[in-house]
Formats: sequence, C-alpha cells, structure tokens
Amino acid sequence: MNILIVEDEINLAKEISEYLSDFKYNCYTAHLYNRSLELLEEVEFTIVLLDLKLPDGNGINLIHHIKRKKITSGIIVLSANDELDLRISALDAGADDFLIKPFHLSELNSRVKALIRRHLHNGDNTIEYNEIKIDVPKLRVTVKDNSLTLTGKEYELLLYFIANAGKVITKDAISYSVWNNHSDMDVSNEIIYTHVKNLRKKLLASGCRDYIQSVYGIGYKFNDTGL
Repeated sequence: MNILIVEDEINLAKEISEYLSDFKYNCYTAHLYNRSLELLEEVEFTIVLLDLKLPDGNGINLIHHIKRKKITSGIIVLSANDELDLRISALDAGADDFLIKPFHLSELNSRVKALIRRHLHNGDNTIEYNEIKIDVPKLRVTVKDNSLTLTGKEYELLLYFIANAGKVITKDAISYSVWNNHSDMDVSNEIIYTHVKNLRKKLLASGCRDYIQSVYGIGYKFNDTGL
C-alpha cells in the first residue's frame, strides 16, 4: 500500500517514512505543496499524511483538492497546532483523522492501520460475507446468528480474509498485516498455520461454509467459488 507523507520538516518526514517502510508500506515524501500535487497525479495512495503548514501552500487547500478530484485516499493531518477551530476545519474539509505533534510513531501506525481497515470496508460498522456477520465496534462475529468466540488474532485474520476475498494471500502478507511484523520479529509459518486452522475449525463448527482454502507453497485464499 502506498502512503504519501506531506511534511516540510525533512527529518520528521524521513523518520516517519523509515518507520512505516518497515511495515511494508511504500512511502513517498513531499516537502512542498506543489510536489504533493505532482505525486497525487502520478501515484494512487491509500493514505496521505498531511502537515497543514507548507512553505508554498496550505494543507486545508490540499484536502479540498483531494476531495474535488475524487481521490479516495484516507487523510490523517499531522499538526503542531491543536486549536479546536483548526481541527474542525480540517475534518470538515474531509480529513479522516487529526494527530497532534509530537506523537509516538507507534500511535501513528495504529491510526494508519485503523484508517486502512475502515477504507477496506467502506467505513461500514457492520461487515457481512454471506452467512458471516461482523459488528466491528463490538468486535462481535456471528454465523447464522450463532455467536463465535474468537481470539484477537483469529478476529483480525477473519477481517483480513474478508477484505481480500477471492485473492491469493501469501503467508508473508498475513505476517505483516495481521501480526504487524516488524523487521526484528519472526512469525513462523507454523504460527500462521495454527491460527488459520483454529479459525477455520470455529467457523465450520458454527455452521459456516468452508471458505478458507490452502494454496500450496504460497498461502491461502478466502473464496466461495463453486460452493
């Protein structure tokens, strides 16, 4: 997934880029308003991280540009100014979130993940896939009105599978997306296999159709084709 970092503080932009890149995001940086316009024309971004004060332009105007062009990127404003009026202006313009500087990079990553999750499911609070129903705010999963008790990782796996239904998903992709695998962590194939097996077992026991298919040597596919 591509992330655009619009930030005139060069060191901060570099720090954010290096941190998020370790989570396998493709990060682009723009230190100027006009450069950000160029990149938005050239690349499709999932998330835009946006400082409101730029040497050659205003971040609020950039939000308006993104919305006017019907660019679907999620927008998180990064600002040292915590005035309420500014936050309201940014959110009214179309920003999805507002983070006050200084911030912990881990918090920024959590905001990015949450926004990506909302965009994958079009912002819906309830996600349905045939007989599976997920109440996202309540973290509640039901199959044919039967409630499932899932572990945290099983729940995240199910969300990730449904968001990528029909696609072949590699084990590396699951590791980075579900376990948030940083470069100094090791999520073995056995750990992934065990969690997927347990999730599949619980879904089947609840009366769910068997959607989780193993793709030999690659990973998995969540699919109802032929069922």
